[in-house]
Amino acid sequence: MEGVYLTPLKIIENPKGDILHALKSSSPFYSEFGEAYFSSINYDDIKGWKLHTKMILNLIVPVGEIEFVIYDDRSVSETKGDFFKVVLSRSNYYRLTIMPGLWLCFKGIGKSENILLNIASIEHEPEESKNMDLKYINLP
Repeated sequence: MEGVYLTPLKIIENPKGDILHALKSSSPFYSEFGEAYFSSINYDDIKGWKLHTKMILNLIVPVGEIEFVIYDDRSVSETKGDFFKVVLSRSNYYRLTIMPGLWLCFKGIGKSENILLNIASIEHEPEESKNMDLKYINLP
């Protein structure tokens, strides 16, 4: 999907605890740093739909398993009307980069704790994002 990128991340195994890479300033699709935060989602719960107008998201799932669905309704996009779906976890360890203007929802599919890290390009601004009830976009 135009504006969505999956970047494989490295896990360095260590018997005392692993190191999970997230983002470097030299990483592909890195733009700038605004803030980093963790968000959790319970098993079988869905958060969304949300669209950012300026913020670039860099989503990583170090704990649990989360399914992300992205919908493109941009009028000038080659992928208008398309959905992109991916499950991220420690066993499918990627960084999901989402450019502004795309709708996002996500579901906790790990049966215990599910945590994502967002390394955002700008600090949170409430007026910068839009929310829409799940019922307005039918999930594929």
